[in-house]
Amino acid sequence: MSAAVVTVLVVSVVTIVAGALGLRRARTTGDFYVASRAVTPRWNAAAIGGEYLSAASFLGVAGLILAYGYDALWYPVCYTAGYLILLAVVAAPLRRSGAYTLPDFAQIRLESTTVRRAAGALVVIIGWLYMVPQLAGASLTLSTQLEAPGWLGGLLVCLVVLIAVTAGGMRSITFAQAIQFWIKFVALLIPALVLIGVWQHRTTVYTGHPTAQGTVVVPIAQETTVRLPVTETLTVRGSVDGRPVDGPVELAAGSHRLGAGTTVTLHRDDTVPVVARLPDTTFTSWLTPLGSGIPHPLYASLSLILGVCLGTMGLPHVLVRFYTNTDGRDSRRTTFVVIVLLSAFYLLPTVLGTLGRRFVPDLLLTGETDATVLTLPERMLGGPAGVWLGALVTAGAFAAFLSTVSGLAVSVAGVLGQGLVGDRLRAPRRLRIRSFRLSAILALAIPYGLSLRTERLGLAVVVALAFTVAASTFCPLLVLGIWWDRLTDAGALAGMAVGGTLSLTAALATLTGEDPAGWPGAVLGQPAVWTVPISFAVMILVSLASADRVPAAARRIMIRLHTPEAPVPGGH
Repeated sequence: MSAAVVTVLVVSVVTIVAGALGLRRARTTGDFYVASRAVTPRWNAAAIGGEYLSAASFLGVAGLILAYGYDALWYPVCYTAGYLILLAVVAAPLRRSGAYTLPDFAQIRLESTTVRRAAGALVVIIGWLYMVPQLAGASLTLSTQLEAPGWLGGLLVCLVVLIAVTAGGMRSITFAQAIQFWIKFVALLIPALVLIGVWQHRTTVYTGHPTAQGTVVVPIAQETTVRLPVTETLTVRGSVDGRPVDGPVELAAGSHRLGAGTTVTLHRDDTVPVVARLPDTTFTSWLTPLGSGIPHPLYASLSLILGVCLGTMGLPHVLVRFYTNTDGRDSRRTTFVVIVLLSAFYLLPTVLGTLGRRFVPDLLLTGETDATVLTLPERMLGGPAGVWLGALVTAGAFAAFLSTVSGLAVSVAGVLGQGLVGDRLRAPRRLRIRSFRLSAILALAIPYGLSLRTERLGLAVVVALAFTVAASTFCPLLVLGIWWDRLTDAGALAGMAVGGTLSLTAALATLTGEDPAGWPGAVLGQPAVWTVPISFAVMILVSLASADRVPAAARRIMIRLHTPEAPVPGGH
């Protein structure tokens, strides 16, 4: 049994055991949905870290840094900075709302079942959009480390999560996610420290295009267009530009088409061809702000900052965590600890992505840059040490998939379960829990099916699209719902509909590869800079035009949201 198999099994067993422990303690509906609102800030912060640090954080950030360099640093910066906005704007008031889910908050604030249903639909859409790259990342991990078939990784994640979630709901996964955060942190910390020690004895600073550090055979699974920045002689077996080749071939600078099943053997100091969708920058440009090689980098960076920072407060699986705290003060403490944990964690994929640019540049040839942290240990160390370090990284990656998918499954199943039973407060307890468990199956099955059909884009890029949809829909709803007493149900519905339609259209264009070149492609690829303001504007203007629909209890609810809660006896 390989080291990677052992570590994956250990992480899976830990998750299932935590679910079994949760089953023994999950006796009420509150246990399943919000862990009886009794989670302390330290446990909750670690659980949020476990849930929030997804495939995009564990694998995607390092892959983006390998490909895009300095400009990709906005991803970890904004993933962390989003919590500062969450802390300042919504954390404590949201906890005081008394809601279980975002649709609950929408109905409490606006007294509208229509807005509640719309919010519920968005929770499901965002949850599924976020889950697809997690399951695709699981497939990438097992296929990279174990040469397993593409369908296995996502299926294994779904089965383990289903057991844990249906056993004890939120109570069971809170403990599991807290443990999974530390697994992820250690799984990157140890390799980062070891590989930095190896790097400082092996290499110098380069300024040109990435070159191979040794002999490596790169298989091309499907027909691929690549670019070479300079003329280079490479060993190729298969087809190049439609003609069969088998041996050394001189490739001129420019674009070339490699046929499916072709293998490219790179030798030491060979310039690495780059797949057409990635930039072929030098190390100097790679280290320069706005030097990533993407079209209109300033616009793309500003839009990414807006979408990720504001999208954090609209992620359903993150927001539901603040309902599990004892009171609003603990919600703020939880957010502060989360910021500290995230700041420490994101240093690690940044280091590994930087090392990957030098030691695994061949990933630029296939575009599989998300495999950077998976392949780096064996490439730099080799031998048993490299194998076991790679297995440790694999364990961390699987912990990332399991923890994030667990939180998303609870959020999506909570909304779907309410749709099955209607008024949750009046439905029998046994029916409510049964509907939650059935909904968890549906919540996992659909994104798993989608993950099998989705072309492998950058994991962090796909997750950023989910952030943009959340920023364009739930962010305006929460900010205006908490801080503006004139928001109406008509305004909220119109804003979410417009923001959701625009952002989802842009996301689908990006996912299907239908986005055009030039400015139109940049605008669709990073739409937050225009979809978020439009959503806010529509929500405000329609609310002003429908002022007679302001809920009669709006002032009373606003006072409730902003009045500090009395400390809970025996609370922390």
